[in-house]
Formats: sequence, C-alpha cells, structure tokens
Amino acid sequence: QVQLVESGGGLVQAGGSLTLSCAASGSIFSINTMGWYRQAPGKQRELVALTTSTGSTIYADSVRGRFTISRDNAKNTVYLQMNNLKPEDTGVYVCNVRVIVKPYWGQGTQVTVSS
Repeated sequence: QVQLVESGGGLVQAGGSLTLSCAASGSIFSINTMGWYRQAPGKQRELVALTTSTGSTIYADSVRGRFTISRDNAKNTVYLQMNNLKPEDTGVYVCNVRVIVKPYWGQGTQVTVSS
C-alpha cells in the first residue's frame, strides 16, 4: 500500500508562481516514475510533467519552459515548480507515482489562476 500526499495548491494571479509537492509513503521499494497530471473542467486528464528514476523529464508542450519537475529520492517526493502561471493552468493537479509496475494516484491539489 502506497499513499500520496500532495500540497502546494492554491489561488494565484496570472504571472505568479506555485510549487507543488507530492510525498509518497508506505510500502515503497522502488519508484520508477513520478509525475503530475491535471484535470480542468470539461477536459480530460493530461500529463503535465514526469520524471524518471534516472532524472529524465517530460513536459506537456503547454507548460514547457514555465514548469520544472524535480524529485528527491531520499524523501520519495516529487515537486512541480510552476512559474508564469496562466488561467488555462487552472485545474486539479494530481500526483502519480509508479512503484515498480503499479501506479498510484494522489487525491489532487487544486490550482486556480485568476486572470
């Protein structure tokens, strides 16, 4: 059993910044990928950013250059630094952690960007 706890969401004005964190705990032996997805009203959940165990990263085109994903393996924690936020970034940001081959999902943290 693995639990994910996200934090860092909130209300921010356009152009502002937020940092999200996701800490994994429980029966963790090996974490492969850690990433962030978001779901906005009326849209499907989309991958925002992902990092592998070796440090490789993937970003959605819409956030590349503005968001930075990083991980602290010692703390089993993944971060998402979000800069120059735009209203279209609004949504529920959900942490995803893949332990060996099994994916785990957090409850999500709401990010609202006002225009």
